[in-house]
Amino acid sequence: MAKATARHILVSSEEKCNELKAQIEGGADFAEIAKANSSCPSSRQGGDLGSFGPGQMVKEFDTVVFSAPINVVQGPVKTQFGYHLLEVTSRQD
Repeated sequence: MAKATARHILVSSEEKCNELKAQIEGGADFAEIAKANSSCPSSRQGGDLGSFGPGQMVKEFDTVVFSAPINVVQGPVKTQFGYHLLEVTSRQD
């Protein structure tokens, strides 16, 4: 069964999400940005969500996590929780 590990940053607006993505692409540390800005409890671990399989996360999240290139920040991804930046850190198909 497929498994992935990923980290994310959850914010309430698309604008904030784009602003943080630009900071990360400009060299800011993903984990530090997550700790300072993410509203998800995972922010304490730098946004790390650990390992999970298909169907364990919301559909929009799953689609990105199981198709996006590894170690490339994706987003904004809108879910019922808000706007996410996602980074797949590993995946086994």
